[in-house]
Amino acid sequence: MKSNLLTRGVLMTAVSTLAITLSACGSDEPAEDTGAAADTSTSIESEAPESSAMPTSDEPFGEGCAAVPAEGEGSFTGMTDDPVATAASNNPALSTLVQAVTAANLGDTLNTTDDITVLAPANPAFEAVPADALNALLADTPQLTTVLTHHVIPGRLAPDELAGTHTTLNNDEVTIEGSGEDFSIAADGTVVGMEASVICGNVQTANATVYIIDQVLAPAAS
Repeated sequence: MKSNLLTRGVLMTAVSTLAITLSACGSDEPAEDTGAAADTSTSIESEAPESSAMPTSDEPFGEGCAAVPAEGEGSFTGMTDDPVATAASNNPALSTLVQAVTAANLGDTLNTTDDITVLAPANPAFEAVPADALNALLADTPQLTTVLTHHVIPGRLAPDELAGTHTTLNNDEVTIEGSGEDFSIAADGTVVGMEASVICGNVQTANATVYIIDQVLAPAAS
């Protein structure tokens, strides 16, 4: 109980906001001739679902993705062939999270665990924390480990699997709401009591699917 109160107190000022966008569309035209035109229409209809589904299933989404480098090891393409802790270390948008993972000695664990989903707080989620409080948390390995492992879910969750209640590596639960490309975690699941949003989702690394979020999540009370 005391440990969880301290965890919440240490992080109680972290907050940041961003939005999410992405869309796809298709079209159909009536045919005059019922011969060859009918074949063309059939062909267009069978291809349309594929092209509209691809951005949701295969591509990162969200305005927060603008903070990710366009090229190099820290880009979306560069991250795909590195395990998650290494990939994050090359991404400047996640530098504070990497510092926390290093302080908790979790880098090797995250890199060698197959098929995980990481809810990764972006730098602004940590920037509002007073330096003394953040340094205290970084120095407290058990509490830091509890906080960080609460952000990791076994299994790689695609966007259409993300909504729901999931068991974390901290052996507690996190509930994610939403659909499509709009996902959130209720205010009572964050350390600042404000709703968290996915600001850059479906980022792929060699062993993980990453959803960058704008709040630090609160581990469940023991």
